[in-house]
Amino acid sequence: MKKETISDLTTEKTELKREIGAFGGVSIIAGIMIGSGIFYLGAYVLQRVGMNSGLALLCWIIGGVISLFGGLAYAEMGAAMPQSGGRVVYLNEAYHPIVGFMNGFVDWLIGGPGSVAALALALMGVFQPIFHLSDFGCKIAAVVLIFGITAYNMVGVKLASVVQNVSMIAKMVPVAIILLAALFVGHVTPDLSFGSASVYAAENNTSVFSMIALAVVASLWAYEGWTNLNTVAEEMKNPRKNLPLALIIGIGGVTILYALFNFAIMKVLPHEEIASMIDAGDLYLGTAAAKKLLGSAGAVVVTVGMVLAMFGSMNGLILAQPRMYYAMAKEGHFFKSFTKLNKQKIPYVPVLVQAVISSALVLLRNLSELTDMVVLSNMLFNVLIVLAVPILRKKFPNIERPYKVWLYPVSIIFTAIVFLALFVNSAIENPVLGSIGFTVPALGAVVYLIFDRKLKKEAAENKEANDG
Repeated sequence: MKKETISDLTTEKTELKREIGAFGGVSIIAGIMIGSGIFYLGAYVLQRVGMNSGLALLCWIIGGVISLFGGLAYAEMGAAMPQSGGRVVYLNEAYHPIVGFMNGFVDWLIGGPGSVAALALALMGVFQPIFHLSDFGCKIAAVVLIFGITAYNMVGVKLASVVQNVSMIAKMVPVAIILLAALFVGHVTPDLSFGSASVYAAENNTSVFSMIALAVVASLWAYEGWTNLNTVAEEMKNPRKNLPLALIIGIGGVTILYALFNFAIMKVLPHEEIASMIDAGDLYLGTAAAKKLLGSAGAVVVTVGMVLAMFGSMNGLILAQPRMYYAMAKEGHFFKSFTKLNKQKIPYVPVLVQAVISSALVLLRNLSELTDMVVLSNMLFNVLIVLAVPILRKKFPNIERPYKVWLYPVSIIFTAIVFLALFVNSAIENPVLGSIGFTVPALGAVVYLIFDRKLKKEAAENKEANDG
């Protein structure tokens, strides 16, 4: 490897302003992670463990621990190579640029649009019982919402960013109300034993391990976003110290928050009431808890907070994701039309394409399938990212690593195996989603090779023309 390449990877010199400290990093990662999932995924997790409260809380903690160990791998690579781009840089350097592109392609076809679709359905799910919408009516409303926010984002970044500032404050209001009121006022004593899990597994021809794996996959949607801090590494003050610190505090803090939030709901709503709500398709347990604690006014405040939080998360994705597809096109391995800008300097083609794909996914999948699909689509890349740590240590042995993964190499092997086991188990339980996890990255590789061949041909033709 050329010295210039090593220097480019490790330098802290940048044209960007370094204005993000450790606290700012924690705020970014927590702001991204705490989105819609905290409000409804508790119902899915409970459902997948046979309504066993103790096992459900354990799954939330396992999801956080897995995310934390993945974050530790990111922390080592980000501290050693504090460059913008995050995981794409690590995949490119550890393996080949085609691997980084495959990850970006999966984000374009599934990750970004799937997340937007899931948020749109989750948001409309809040209004479904209020306006007595059918499931299909809820889907149509979600599609209208997607195109509405897309049109709003076409106006410009400054206007769209206002929504982000409002939603950041709004999302913490319902969390704080439920958490504080429930922990101090809730009088229910939840049964946190695991006894009923094995009985449920036997009755439903499954295993406790499979139940836990599926529930953890559901919880991981709520933890999505911890990979994004590394993309702003060039804008962090002292990234070699502050990046790992922000990842550890951010992921660890969110894990504690999620576990306490779900425990708080269990302290307010009796188990039978929770089961009845989930059976009826009502996923928003927090609203019911607020209503029981604070009456109708409390339920309204929590509902408004949830809607603003989900709206903000959705707006953030519609605002940010297309910029990555724009960058892929500028680099040369994607559609040239994706580089076109409108009068407001917005890359309108990838923005519109994302809206179309998101709408198609809304019509084809339900909320649970969408969240699983998004999580599973990145699961194999998480395995590759974690394994990139030993590969990059061997490839760049002389790079200074101010932070190193705890309990190496055991933690790396453990985390990679867990991610792989979760993917395999989910693929067995749902072969369609499992096949998507393989076929879409493979399709991305084909697209990369087609564009790469085209670029090389153009370069050769230009060389001949210049030589002539």
